[in-house]
Amino acid sequence: MALKHKPLREQTAVVTGGGTGIGRAFAGALAGAGARVVIASRREDVLRGAADELNERAGAGRVFPYAFDVRDRAQCEALVSYTVERFGALDVLVNNSGLAVPETVEEITDEGWDTVLETNLKGAMWLVRAALPHMAAHDFGDIVNVSSQAGKHGYADVPSYCASKWGLLGFAESVRDHARKTGANVRVFNLCPGLVDVENTAPDAPPRPGFVHVSNMAKTLMYALSLDRDVVLEDINIYSRG
Repeated sequence: MALKHKPLREQTAVVTGGGTGIGRAFAGALAGAGARVVIASRREDVLRGAADELNERAGAGRVFPYAFDVRDRAQCEALVSYTVERFGALDVLVNNSGLAVPETVEEITDEGWDTVLETNLKGAMWLVRAALPHMAAHDFGDIVNVSSQAGKHGYADVPSYCASKWGLLGFAESVRDHARKTGANVRVFNLCPGLVDVENTAPDAPPRPGFVHVSNMAKTLMYALSLDRDVVLEDINIYSRG
């Protein structure tokens, strides 16, 4: 039996950390393809500015700002509820919110560790836990996690960041196995970039040496979403040759 398909122009996406950098590039690509996109992060002023610019570029009101803190479970659940109630579905969840606290292994603080793990991993878990039942009920959904090469290689100066990104990949594998065992039409993709230039983001701006332009992250996302529903694409590594 063929798996249910929905064109992007009929889909609704949530992109955390969607007001700047990689998340904003994701939101622009999704909106450009006709999707409705809720961009969510803590800074409402940044979100509103990004939504205005992306909507002007798309020529339609497709991007919607939503202020929330990914480290708060109730706010994560409220974001999912808002999206489903307003748009009728949540088809694409992009777990992009993330941060790093530079601390060596010997200098790890409880505050730094908890801040990173709650932002990069626990928040993603809360969002998936809230979104997955809606995706299963609608027999359609995609979960996209922005991990990192730091989720595959350990770096001495950011141990908490590495732990969070490794953990995100392990959690994603569990979600993928759950979808397989329950027969849910839900795909799970992990993007594992190296260094991404979140400062030089204009379309014609060359990235810094050794960095990937955010547009390439957006192209990778759109490629993954374009694949047939029965195709499994797991970890996607992307980094500069420089």
